[in-house]
Amino acid sequence: MFTTTTSPAPIPMFSQGRAQLATRFARNTRVVRSETPMDDDQMRRTAPSIFAEGKHASRSERYAYIPTIDVLRGLKREGFEPFMVAQSQSRIEGKTAYTKHMIRMRHAGQVQARSEAHEIILINSHDGASAYQMLAGVFRFVCCNGLVVGQTAHDIRIPHKGNVQHDVIEGAFRVLDDFQAVGESTQAMKALTLDDDEEHAFATAALALRFGETVDGLSPAPITAAQLTMPRRIEDVGSSLWNTFQRVQENALRGGLPGRSAQGRRIETRPVGSIDRSVNINRALWILAEEMRRLKA
Repeated sequence: MFTTTTSPAPIPMFSQGRAQLATRFARNTRVVRSETPMDDDQMRRTAPSIFAEGKHASRSERYAYIPTIDVLRGLKREGFEPFMVAQSQSRIEGKTAYTKHMIRMRHAGQVQARSEAHEIILINSHDGASAYQMLAGVFRFVCCNGLVVGQTAHDIRIPHKGNVQHDVIEGAFRVLDDFQAVGESTQAMKALTLDDDEEHAFATAALALRFGETVDGLSPAPITAAQLTMPRRIEDVGSSLWNTFQRVQENALRGGLPGRSAQGRRIETRPVGSIDRSVNINRALWILAEEMRRLKA
């Protein structure tokens, strides 16, 4: 049995039970991650819009309804299972059943004996809030980090217009085909060592992505680049590009770091706000890591 809540905590960890809420998103976004494949009832409690049987009444006749549950079941036939779902909430009565949602799926054969697992990330809505989107991802078991791949893999975006069934199916296979390249990129990052200056440069760029820090320091971030590189566990200690990437990504997105506001008050950084912002920062950090790998090579 697991519960649902919308209040984020700074550092989410697995409980001894089957599943526990992750806290990567905004206060009005519900999200749950499980150690085992989720069934329909578990997903429905957190993200009912996955099961919407049509579009919201505000959509026009030209709006093409893309049933998320049909895509999910198609991927399950290929051996993929959902391990995480999230859904944005709405203050408009009756709209929550149609709002933006995200599913992270990985192949059931990718057991935790490996350090990472490849994931397919689905993002969709039935109220016009977003196009249907499919991305490649990497899940890291030791810290429950869910990465979003940039550049190395296709970013499939399908607008809700016309006959989209063929595009949806083709998009799924294109993301599946990307997994080999994603694995090769991951191994290359693990094999590459950064010196202190390179690590600091990576963290400084990530700080700007996360907080919008300017080059001249006129709008300083609430924390330092050095704080982004601090490990949260022994497995993250190391000078490889991959280790640096993992530390920076987790610290930037999960929050919980002590800092100072623009007025000098003591604060604690908060988890990243929305599904969109989490995905965008995640992809940008992957691209940053890829570019550093190419420069070092």
